Amino acid sequence: MRYIIHNGNICDGSGKASYLGDILIEEGKIKEIVPRTGKPEGLGRELDGMHIEAEGKTVTPGFIDTHRHCDLAALCDEDFGTLELAQGLTGVAGGNCGLGIFPYTPEYGKQMADFVEPCLGVSPQDLQVGSYSRYIELLKGKELPLHVGCYQGIGAVKAAVKGYGKSPFTAMEMERAKGYIKEAMEAGCIGVTTGIMYQPECYTSRDEMKELLKAAAPYGRPLASHIRGEGDNLVSSVEEITGICEEAQIPLNISHFKATGIKNWGRNIHQAIEIIEKARGRGQDVTVDFYPYCGGSTTLVSLIPPDMVEEDMNLTFRKMETREGKEKLRRSIYSEHKGWDNMVTAIGWERIVISSVISEENMELTGLNFLEAAKKRNCEEPAYLMAKLLAEEDGKVGIILLSMSQEDVDTVAKLPYSMVISDALYGVSDCPHPRLYGAFPRFLQDYVVKRGIFTLEEAVRKMTSMPAKRLNLEGRGLIKEGFYADLNIFSLEEFKDYAVYENSRQLSAGLSYVFVDGRIAMKDNKRQEGIKAELLHR
Repeated sequence: MRYIIHNGNICDGSGKASYLGDILIEEGKIKEIVPRTGKPEGLGRELDGMHIEAEGKTVTPGFIDTHRHCDLAALCDEDFGTLELAQGLTGVAGGNCGLGIFPYTPEYGKQMADFVEPCLGVSPQDLQVGSYSRYIELLKGKELPLHVGCYQGIGAVKAAVKGYGKSPFTAMEMERAKGYIKEAMEAGCIGVTTGIMYQPECYTSRDEMKELLKAAAPYGRPLASHIRGEGDNLVSSVEEITGICEEAQIPLNISHFKATGIKNWGRNIHQAIEIIEKARGRGQDVTVDFYPYCGGSTTLVSLIPPDMVEEDMNLTFRKMETREGKEKLRRSIYSEHKGWDNMVTAIGWERIVISSVISEENMELTGLNFLEAAKKRNCEEPAYLMAKLLAEEDGKVGIILLSMSQEDVDTVAKLPYSMVISDALYGVSDCPHPRLYGAFPRFLQDYVVKRGIFTLEEAVRKMTSMPAKRLNLEGRGLIKEGFYADLNIFSLEEFKDYAVYENSRQLSAGLSYVFVDGRIAMKDNKRQEGIKAELLHR
């Protein structure tokens, strides 16, 4: 099908000034672009094909979200793509924060599925994805309306090889883990990720991490890293990961770069940036990403102090059921632990919101912060409620942390090497973080329309060509002749997000068209059928 877009304000993703012009789409690609300044009549109306009038509207490349936890949703959710396309997303990547559903192993596969459930969602019992290759094979069998790619999570590799314990790798385990990483890279994986804050990666030594990353480094694809700490330990964590990646010679992107904890606001982020810019000055390939909110989202498991964690996570949860376990948690949760960021002491229970649980009995607590939830349950100590929820839900509790300052978020946003992500979680929730539904239009509305921090061109670049370049995606991320026709057409005043913390399950709206590989995937906010997009795959 041939399409001709007339009179659009073309914001091409490069950061350069927009211009009025026409675009010819043919065989899935941008065949011709005719600026109106050079040819006032543009592309003739006599051309065969569907003519789209875009006067008064902006035409951009499709947005690319390099950080979503959509691994399972892309496989199992029949409606996958609707809330993504509504934000103008034409490409997404899963496998972030070291988490994942592969490689599945009989020894630890069930533990892995349980551990990632608050982030990725419920895994079907019969889903046993043994490798990245198998995952891609399953994705190819789906009719996905936008491009989907996936990293290899190194935390998932470690869990597959040795579970969630604290012991170091044996020589045999290390070789097995490196084998999984190399296998994924050979099969075309877009890169690797770490979640050094989470079990079991939090127990991985610097030398072990370097050895694992060296397995991926020869392929020239990036590491996206959820670093060890983002609060009191932010500066040392940035030093750690930049140093490891420099030694391993692998490109680095620091995921959801931020400073958490009230006492750290306005201070730690600047010190961390100094380290990054010194690394970049030495020629190291380092970028960062961020989401346009002051609240983050994670799992309640991440709040368990390290001295409470057993070799088997199920034992950790069972301990929470005992009187001794609850008392130990109460004492430990109000203490500081070297090398571990304590979010309870950093921001307080009133800034920690319960976003998802599994059991019907506890559903009434979603949307409440821990102080409110403890009061509702007549529980005198929020730490006791935390213990109770971990035990009753087997750790499958999602939380929202209202942990950042707007000034710090803006500081990161303004970095010339930062790009926009959502970090969207797909766990079962009546109250998910609003970034699942609205991160990208929110960025435009907040940073361009309302506060004028960026020009439209600067903002669009952070959502298109920058992530495309970071993932080495050829022919995507720009409106350019010969590139794939992944495009959005919208009025900037009308394209908005509606998801808020109090009512987050609200689709974004205002898009006139979304094109994926030169076909209309969404028109006037309505998803179109029959689209099967190419995968983001090397």
